[in-house]
Order: sequence, then structure tokens, then C-alpha cells
Amino acid sequence: MIRKTAYMGLFLATALILSYVESLIPFYFGIPGVKLGLANLAVLFALYRYGWKEALLLNIMRVLLAGFLFGSLFTIIYSLAGAAASFAVMCILKRLGSFSIMGISMAGGVSHNVGQILVAYLVTQTPGVAFYLPILLAAGLITGLLIGMAAKKVLNLKGAFKNQ
Repeated sequence: MIRKTAYMGLFLATALILSYVESLIPFYFGIPGVKLGLANLAVLFALYRYGWKEALLLNIMRVLLAGFLFGSLFTIIYSLAGAAASFAVMCILKRLGSFSIMGISMAGGVSHNVGQILVAYLVTQTPGVAFYLPILLAAGLITGLLIGMAAKKVLNLKGAFKNQ
């Protein structure tokens, strides 16, 4: 139990550091909401190492803390919507067992953006926000693939993240 708590603390610290690093990277395509999603690495690790309950707690804490530290109330609202959609899809696909971690990460990236577009529509009541969707979906696929490849590489290290 102590070891698990320590790992979860490390995952949260890693997610916050990656969120901060991501906030420093000038990654802007003229579309609000396009991000690399580096902090999702920690969520993927927790999902594969411990399961959905621990990963969900990590995800919520990551969004709230990163929002308070590096964002705003709107950042938190959009991030929670995206994180909830992404997490639900990743858990379902992992449970099905027919998808690689890269496929799960890509689906998570796409779902994150769909969740954010839905919130943007609800907040603005402007159907035009849907025009951002194709670019956000492409960005979600690309960044999800990159994050999935990184997660696969780390999880495949000999002895890394094996249950003790």
C-alpha cells in the first residue's frame, strides 16, 4: 500500500511537471485547445500499472492542480470535459483488450478533443465551434500516437512497472 501511494505521488508529480513543460512549449496552430497531451503519459502508466480507479483519481487531481497552477477556471472546465471523455474511451478500449496502448492513446486524444468541443458549444452556444473539429481530431490522432509510442517504450522496458 505504501509503495502504491508513493508511485501514485510520483505519477502525479510527473503529470504536473509535464503539464508545466507543455505550457512552456510554443505549440500553437491558431486553434485553441491543440496541445501535446504530455501529462496523459502518467495517466496511461497508472491505468496499465494499477487500474482505472487509481488512474481516474490521478487524472482528476492532475487536471485540477494543473488548472490552478498553470491555467484558469475555463482551463479546468475544458480540461475536465476532455479528460472525462478521453478517460472513459481509454478504459473501455483497454478493457476490450483488442487495442494496443498506441491505439488506446490515439482514441483518448481524439475523445479529449471531442469533449472539449462539446463544452465549447455548451458555453458559447455557437455551432461554428464544430469547424475546429477536423483539425482537433487530426491533432488528437497525431499527439495520441506520439504519447502512445512513448508509453509503449517505457512500459516495455525490462522490469518496468511490473506488479510487485
